[in-house]
Amino acid sequence: MSENQNLLAEQRRALILDEVRRRGGVRVNELTRKLSVSDMTVRRDLDALARQGVIEKVHGGAVPVVEASTHEPGFEAKSTLELTAKEDIARAAAVMAVPGSAIALSGGTTTYALAQHLLDVPDLTVVTNSVRVADVFHAAQRPGSPGARPGAATVVLTGGVRTPSDSLVGPVADQAIVSLHFDVLFLGVHGISVEAGLSTPNLAEAETNRRFVQSARRVVVVADHTKWGTVGLSSFATLEQVNTFVTDAGLSEEAREEIEEHLPGLVVAGRDADGGPARG
Repeated sequence: MSENQNLLAEQRRALILDEVRRRGGVRVNELTRKLSVSDMTVRRDLDALARQGVIEKVHGGAVPVVEASTHEPGFEAKSTLELTAKEDIARAAAVMAVPGSAIALSGGTTTYALAQHLLDVPDLTVVTNSVRVADVFHAAQRPGSPGARPGAATVVLTGGVRTPSDSLVGPVADQAIVSLHFDVLFLGVHGISVEAGLSTPNLAEAETNRRFVQSARRVVVVADHTKWGTVGLSSFATLEQVNTFVTDAGLSEEAREEIEEHLPGLVVAGRDADGGPARG
């Protein structure tokens, strides 16, 4: 991007828009350096582009409207999407839960699928802010109920305000999480990208997820291939804070190479189109 201080406003805004679309999001301080203009000038440009409806302003920067989702579907709507992928991901991620460890599961339909595979891992302590995930473990603890497991996991439900995806968020959930320590966090996400990191359309959920990440020794993101390149309204973690990304074989080869440049661990679950096992 040019650093010519005499760029016309329209030229400057066109360059900003191109950068936002190309990278999936930019920060104000990055634009001030690249364009050699003041913070106030950049913010005026972002305001103008936002009024045109071509970008979405977020805290500290902007993301493209075409990619920045502020809509959060309900749990039932999301549960019908990418069912095979979620099952593949759940099986692959379940082996990362060590018997006797303390783990956390965030809300989401992929973590819900994972919870069902964790029922056979003995002596787990599970902390979750997902009503649906907690129900999986509670059902296994009821004597005589279908699928009951002796010695099922001890489950701690955080409390908080319920979201459309049946996650509990807000100050109550945040306070419960901040004093705990997890061996592994299994984290579902709305979106994941190089520039925006991990993101969600729900601001309160972003803060609760941020607390989860801060309290975990190891972070495992579980998300199907459609989440790669998606940017939600609020970012809550960088890719550098993720230890392992577990996804499905629908992820493109180009995306795999890009992820491997930024993450220490990539697990591609399921089978590739040629029938061979997916690499991880």
